[in-house]
Amino acid sequence: MRRIGASGPGTALPRWVFLPAVLGGLFVVLPLVAMALRVDWSRFWPLITSTSSREALLLSLRTAAASTALCLLFGVPMAMVLARGSGRVIRAVRPLILLPLVLPPVVGGIALLYAFGRLGLLGHYLEAAGIRIAFTTTAVVLAQTFVSLPFLVIALEGAARTAGADYDIVAATLGARPATVWWRVTLPLLAPGLVSGAVLAFARSLGEFGATLTFAGSRQGVTRTLPLEIYLQRESDPDAAVALSFLLVAVAAVVVLGLGARRLAGWNAQVST
Repeated sequence: MRRIGASGPGTALPRWVFLPAVLGGLFVVLPLVAMALRVDWSRFWPLITSTSSREALLLSLRTAAASTALCLLFGVPMAMVLARGSGRVIRAVRPLILLPLVLPPVVGGIALLYAFGRLGLLGHYLEAAGIRIAFTTTAVVLAQTFVSLPFLVIALEGAARTAGADYDIVAATLGARPATVWWRVTLPLLAPGLVSGAVLAFARSLGEFGATLTFAGSRQGVTRTLPLEIYLQRESDPDAAVALSFLLVAVAAVVVLGLGARRLAGWNAQVST
């Protein structure tokens, strides 16, 4: 029996569809190719291994990993509540949770500053307790989490709606406890959506600029992530900025293609069998 979704005569597309598809692909690929052609390959390694570049890259990787962990911690329950809930409160809260998707990052940074800054809504209580968040590495993690959390939530919510609750109900009917259903049934079914959401969140965190600059500043080794380093190098050393930009694209491509695509393909193959 042929799998549903396999290519064949019944799934042929009109020929005209390929023209805008190719143009769209060129629109995305052409700037990246142009950037690669501008890289000074003879100095590429020294440019990306300077002290400031190494510190910025390592800081970006550490903070992106930490923010992705926070997205998983908060985003998985949020996505499940949005997918399975149907009350008025859920319908009212959902647009607010997804609002950072459309907010300019600088606005997100200002909002975080007024919430967790020294004189912010919660920040002045934290400051009184000796805890300072703004313009620290913690601020970088929070800024990245703020802008990337909706990516994980929306990906996982879609997967949860597609999977439905039938298997959960069957497991509960057979006597499984809610915790057992959660770990043994729900999460394995949502694994592809969970991985794709986590990859999107990590990639978004890795490239975050506006909210980080506004809420965390640009202190070398503390809050200056790779996008901020690229921005600064663009004024003083354009060759270094181009080299670091290519490096950031390469790291993001490795994350999205290497981690996300392979695991999703493996899970899809298991599901289809």
